[in-house]
Amino acid sequence: MADHPVDEKLPPLKMATTGLQHVAAMYAGVVAPPLIVGAAIGLTATELTFLTGACLFTAGLATFLQTLGIWKIGARLPFVNGVTFAGVAPMTAIVASTEDKSDALPIIFGAVIVAGLLGFFAAPFFSKAIRFFPPVVTGTVITLIGVSLLPVAFGWAQGPSPEAEDFGSSTNLGLAAITLVIVLVLRRFTRGFVKQIAVLLGLVAGTLIAIPFGVTDFGPVADASIVGFPTPFHFGAPQFQLAAILSMCVVMVVSMTESTADMLALGEIVDRKADEKTIAAGLRADTLGSAISPLFNGFMCSAFAQNIGLVAMTKIRSRYVVAAGGGFLVLMGLCPMAASLIAVVPRPVLGGAGIVLFGSVAASGIQTLVRASLDKDNNVLIVAVSLAVGIIPIAEPEFYHAFPENAKIILDSGISTGCVVAVLLNLVFNHIGGRKRDAEDVTHPMEAGEEISEATRAPATP
Repeated sequence: MADHPVDEKLPPLKMATTGLQHVAAMYAGVVAPPLIVGAAIGLTATELTFLTGACLFTAGLATFLQTLGIWKIGARLPFVNGVTFAGVAPMTAIVASTEDKSDALPIIFGAVIVAGLLGFFAAPFFSKAIRFFPPVVTGTVITLIGVSLLPVAFGWAQGPSPEAEDFGSSTNLGLAAITLVIVLVLRRFTRGFVKQIAVLLGLVAGTLIAIPFGVTDFGPVADASIVGFPTPFHFGAPQFQLAAILSMCVVMVVSMTESTADMLALGEIVDRKADEKTIAAGLRADTLGSAISPLFNGFMCSAFAQNIGLVAMTKIRSRYVVAAGGGFLVLMGLCPMAASLIAVVPRPVLGGAGIVLFGSVAASGIQTLVRASLDKDNNVLIVAVSLAVGIIPIAEPEFYHAFPENAKIILDSGISTGCVVAVLLNLVFNHIGGRKRDAEDVTHPMEAGEEISEATRAPATP
């Protein structure tokens, strides 16, 4: 009996090239979170290169867990894992509330370890509770992720820091605009592999264009070694602070929700339905990968939905292809020179590409909300109030200034607060009450029949 296409092992050359394609499709998404958090902390170029390499390395390990699997860990589907965008806003909030910035990463790592371990043990129960996270909740959260990150792209477009003399100059804004146009042109007029890596090509082109303007620094590459290893606890032993842990636990719930939706969609694409057992195993891989990641100086890991689109486009369903991509990620993490290449990219260039990258996340959330029965008044209220609460830290950063510092770590993350409000309101309006409701009022992936593919096919986060 022939192997299912998911378990097919392709010839080595094809395995390598298609694996690299998966890496190209998600590379920008993996390196963006360490860039954002590292910049917020004020890391040097060398430290930023190390943090980026660590995130590439741990993304590869998490992808191995998900695709190859061990015991009851791993969905064993062509599922790429990497640093989740959902954790960026809470992590930057933790950085902002930490007086000694050298403690910021240890506090983040400690919170991620605890959240990962709790998520690992909660995975089988969470796979049963997915009905409390319908598209109206996940769509709201995904939209907030994109909206919360867009200000980061706008800041990048202006320059490296507000203290810089050329911050917000026409040169910086021009470079950002040129990069944005290049990405849009590539997405519009190319196809296949080139279209998939439009953001990466835009970063390369924007960096080359920036050279004559003197804003491209090749120092990080010259100073980086060819071979290296992400030394465990390079930035210090993990510290455990309750507020930070609570904040990252909320992110873990968001991440597990997104991964569940992605597994349901991917199961349909590869013609191997993701049942409750598969979802539980996939969530164990996500959460264990997240718990292990801080040991090697990485962040929380989750599914990369853009790679699901790549599977659908190429029709290559082998999980071993994605495992090969995970191997390339590990190798890149072990080569500081490769990881340092992203540090060469000027901030304005990153800003131009970031507008597309982060805006696409928000658009994916809106796409999910379109399928979330918004013709029902209850769901409209859930979205309206949750989005409003989630946007407070963006629209009015000092809104919670009178609250204790520990509380502000959670409240200053619009993603965390928006997610909590969306879940609670969904419970109040669509579950609690004891009376029978129209099935359409409580649409969710596990009960929606034909809506599974539509409600979950929209990409969640990069």
